[in-house]
Order: sequence, then C-alpha cells, then structure tokens
Amino acid sequence: MNETLAVVVEREMPFPPEKIWRALTQPRLIEEWLMKNDFKPAVDHRFVLRGDWGSVDCKVLEIEPNKTLSYTWAAMGLESVVTWTLSPTNTGTNLRMEQIGFRPDQQQAYQGAKFGWQKFFANLEQILARPD
Repeated sequence: MNETLAVVVEREMPFPPEKIWRALTQPRLIEEWLMKNDFKPAVDHRFVLRGDWGSVDCKVLEIEPNKTLSYTWAAMGLESVVTWTLSPTNTGTNLRMEQIGFRPDQQQAYQGAKFGWQKFFANLEQILARPD
C-alpha cells in the first residue's frame, strides 16, 4: 500500500497576494517566519532551510509569481513536497499550504508538521501585519 498523508493549512488573510508572495519568497522574510535559508525564486534552485533542530534540503519545483510556489522538502527520511497557493478574494487572499508525501510509518514527522505549520502560519501572519 503506497498511501501518503498530507498536511493542509488554509487561511483567509486580509493582505494582497503580492505582500504574501514577498514573505514566501524573500530570504530575509522567510528567515523571520520559517527558518534561515538560501532561497532564490528560480525553478530547480536548491536551497537549505536551517532550524535549531536540523536542516531541510529543498528544490524549487514551480513558481508562478503571486499565485503558486512549490518545492521539495527532504529531512530526516521524509521526502515531501510543499505547495503554496494564493487566491485573491474580495477581502485579501486565501493562502493554502499543502505538504504531501508523509508515509503512514512517518507519524512523528506528520504530527510534527501539523503542529509546526500552525506555528509558522502564526509567525507569517505577524510579519504580514506589520506596515510595509
């Protein structure tokens, strides 16, 4: 059986897609809400996210400015893909993050991601709430 689990976090945010996009793609801002990094918004760019607990090896898969960002997320035996989708709404942007690829035997990573992404989203919202 080759079933994988996904973590999905979706929030309506009172900010334009362009502002959220900057927070998702500018290394200085990514560091503030997620982790230290050497991210570049270019397909096939390999980058590393570094946290207190270790690091994540990533590679950009897809970029559509202000709409979609997708990259691999490989850490501690987990091979997954994180996809951000930004959809404009009347009051701001619907931001959706999906991390797919957790195997059933990776419950610890899966539960950790469910907890971690909630925290990262809270950090992201704090950064977005600051004046430009």
